[in-house]
Amino acid sequence: MTSEIDNGAETGFDRLLQFTLPDRNARGRIVRLGPALEDILAAHPYPPALKHLLSEALVLTALMGALLKDEGSQLTLQAQAHDGIVNLLVCDYRGGELRGYARHDEERFAELGTNPSLSEMFEGGYLAITFDLEASGQRYQGIVPLHGHSLAHSVEQYFAQSEQVPTLIRIGVRGGIGGIIGAGLLVQHLAEGEGGGERLHHRASHLEWDHVVALAGSLTEEELVDPELSLETLVWRLFHEEREVLVLKGEAITRGCRCSVVHFEEVLARFSKEDRKDMRDEKGIIRVDCAFCSREFLIED
Repeated sequence: MTSEIDNGAETGFDRLLQFTLPDRNARGRIVRLGPALEDILAAHPYPPALKHLLSEALVLTALMGALLKDEGSQLTLQAQAHDGIVNLLVCDYRGGELRGYARHDEERFAELGTNPSLSEMFEGGYLAITFDLEASGQRYQGIVPLHGHSLAHSVEQYFAQSEQVPTLIRIGVRGGIGGIIGAGLLVQHLAEGEGGGERLHHRASHLEWDHVVALAGSLTEEELVDPELSLETLVWRLFHEEREVLVLKGEAITRGCRCSVVHFEEVLARFSKEDRKDMRDEKGIIRVDCAFCSREFLIED
């Protein structure tokens, strides 16, 4: 396997690994989250099933965010249902900073039991994926129904329908005494112009892509979340028979929350003086809660 980094390098928690299979016109991203995931989840007392779902969403967001090439660009994943038991789940990724939050009805969620399905949590819901590109200032958004057995399935449908890019995703989440681990693999056929590959659109079969799917699809959840297996080792296990695999270590991932007094002052400045007056408490302070980090900011207006 040809690599742009040392083959023996170890990629631990909270870091991405990018790879390309030139002979197969495919690219991939693999990630394993640990401490950063724990930090994000610790902001709220989520029930176990919702913590697991949010972990999946954060892994997916990191994988898709790593597809962005321009510094300052952002990927946002949002699952929403108007009257769903989980009525909002939102995550975003920008420059290695990852954050996420879920809002739910505690009483109704408790009635679902210990292992609720995606459709039970988001009845009639949808998934929106938004790419904000810094260099061009453009925004692209695709929306698909939330169906199937997982968020990963809905994301695969998004790429098939909105981007017309065949995509395979594998996600693993494990919780335990040592903390929660979330990991994932995303592999795509290269779009036209990205390595010379022919865009597949909705062709029923393609030998190169079928080969990649057969190899990548053999990766298990247990392998993904096993901290004893480096990300390089996993890529080697899957594709070591390929003539060439280009591997590049990605950026480190941290819990990112862009909230600050200055940020909220800038946001509040967009409101009229009359509106800001209605926001003040008896001491003239505007209290702003950040759902992502569960902190309260006191703004003197």
